[in-house]
Amino acid sequence: MPDVRPAPRTWWGAGVLAVAVLLASCSGPLQEVDDRPSLITTTGIIADLARNVVGDHMAVTSLVPEGADPHSYEPSLRDVRTVAYADAAFSNYMLLEGQAVIRTLDANLADGVPNVELAESAVRYAAEILPLVENVSLDTVWLGLRVRGTGEDQGADRASDVRLRVTEIEGPGDLVAYVTETFGTPHFFASSADGIDGTDAALLPPDAHTHMSWAFTQPGVYTLTVAADLLVDEATTVPVAGETTFTFAVGVDPHSVPGHEGSTVLGAGHGDITADLDSGELYLFADPHGGGDLTQQALMADEVVIEVPGRALHEIPPDPAFRFLGRAGELIHQLPQAVLGAHVHGEIDPHLWQDVGNAQAYVEIIRDTVIGIDPENAADYRENAATYLVELQEVDDYVRARIGEIPESRRHLVTTHDAFGYLGAAYDIDIAGFVTPNPATEPSLQERLRLVETIQNLQIPAVFLEPNLIARSSTLVQTAEELGVQVCPIYGDAFDDQVRTYVDMMRANADSLHDCLIQETT
Repeated sequence: MPDVRPAPRTWWGAGVLAVAVLLASCSGPLQEVDDRPSLITTTGIIADLARNVVGDHMAVTSLVPEGADPHSYEPSLRDVRTVAYADAAFSNYMLLEGQAVIRTLDANLADGVPNVELAESAVRYAAEILPLVENVSLDTVWLGLRVRGTGEDQGADRASDVRLRVTEIEGPGDLVAYVTETFGTPHFFASSADGIDGTDAALLPPDAHTHMSWAFTQPGVYTLTVAADLLVDEATTVPVAGETTFTFAVGVDPHSVPGHEGSTVLGAGHGDITADLDSGELYLFADPHGGGDLTQQALMADEVVIEVPGRALHEIPPDPAFRFLGRAGELIHQLPQAVLGAHVHGEIDPHLWQDVGNAQAYVEIIRDTVIGIDPENAADYRENAATYLVELQEVDDYVRARIGEIPESRRHLVTTHDAFGYLGAAYDIDIAGFVTPNPATEPSLQERLRLVETIQNLQIPAVFLEPNLIARSSTLVQTAEELGVQVCPIYGDAFDDQVRTYVDMMRANADSLHDCLIQETT
C-alpha cells in the first residue's frame, strides 16, 4: 500500500537489477529458455485477461502472486529480473498498486517497452469510471491528508512522493494521528507522546489522499504545524510549503478559540490537510456538506478551526496494539478513520473490473498493445479477443440477470472492503455500508449498534466478506450469527483455490449475491 510512511525509502534500480541478474545466473542448472515474448502484469486478474488474448503466443506473469496484496507487495530480486526482460507491462494503477510495485516496473522495464496503465487507458475504450465518494455516515468530520497537483513542472512523475512533516504540536494532552490497517496495525503520521522528530511525517504520491484517525488525550485547544517537500527522486528534494499551523477545538466551543472567533468551523463532511504542488501552499481542502466536487473549497489554516466534538469521545480498545493511546477503557476524543486500512487513492475508484464492461475495455487495450509487439500473430490476437469479448458479454448478461432477480428492496451490499462501487453502479446494487470495525479488535458498543441498526432497518439477510478475510473476522461473523444473518463470500481483487479466473469470479459474485440476498430474513 502506498500508505502513511515515516521516511523516504530506497527502491529498485540498476544496481539491484545487476545483482538480480548475477544471482539468477548462478542459481543452479540451466533451465529451458522460453523464447516467446513476455508480458508482466501487476495482478492475477489482469494476467487472466491477458492470457485469454495472447493464448500460447506469449508468456504472461503476474508480478503480485496470488493471495498477496497489490497495495503492499514488495517485489523480490526475481521480480526485478522478470520485469527487466518483459516485452510489455500492464498495471491497473489509479493508485491501486503500491508504489513499490509501480517503481519496480518504471525503474526496470527496458527502454521503449510498453508500460500500460489499464484503468486510465480504458476511458478511451468507453469504460465507465466512478469518482471515489465515501458515503458512510459518520458523526464527525473525516480528516485526512492530501496532495493536489502532479508536480510535473518540478520534475515529478508517478514514482515521486510528497513528504508532509510535522514540526510542532501544542495542546493540553497528546495528539496522535495514525492509519489503522485492516487487521489492526497502526502506522503513525504524528505523535506528540514521544516528542516531535523526523519520524513524524507521511509520504503520499502526487494527486492522492489518505484517511486517518486523530486521537486527543485531553480536551482543549491543540495546534499542529506542518511543512511539505516534494521528493522528485532519490537525489532531488524541492520545498513545497513552509510551516503552516492548523487548529483543533477538542471537546470545547470551537467558536471561542482565541484568535479564531470569526473563523470557519469544520465539524462535518470531509477535509484534508493539503499540500498544493501548484500554489505552494498548505491548507484544508474541505467538503463540509458532503456534496462532492461542487462544495469542495480551500480553507486557509489561519481561518478555520477543526472541531472534535464531545460525541467523538471513545473508549480505548483492549487490544495491546492500541496501548499507544493509553490504558484500555480510558476515554479519548478521536476523529475516526473514514475507511479502515491505509487507503491512499486518487479521485477515481480504481476497481474498474467489477463492471464487466470495463473488463472488456481492458481486453481491447491488451489486444491492441500485443498486436504492436507481435504483428505477425495479429490475426490470432484479434480472434482470441473477439471470442473472449463475446464470453465476457455473456458474463455481463448473467450477472445482470441474476442480480435482477433479487427484489429491489433486498439489493443491499454490506461488506468489508471499499471495492464494489462499480458492481453497485453497473448492476443496481445499493452499497449499504461496510462491516469493518477493526477485525483484530472487539467492536465498540456504538459500532455494533450501528451495524445492527443498518441490518435491521434494511432487513438485510446477509453480509459479504472476501474469502481471505472471513477467518480473521470472527467478531463480525459472530455478530451476524446473533442476528440470524448469513455471512457470504464475495471476491474483490484476488482469486483463490475456488475461483481462478475473472469469469469464474464474476459469476461466483452474482450467484452469491442472488442466493444470499433473495432469502427471507429470520
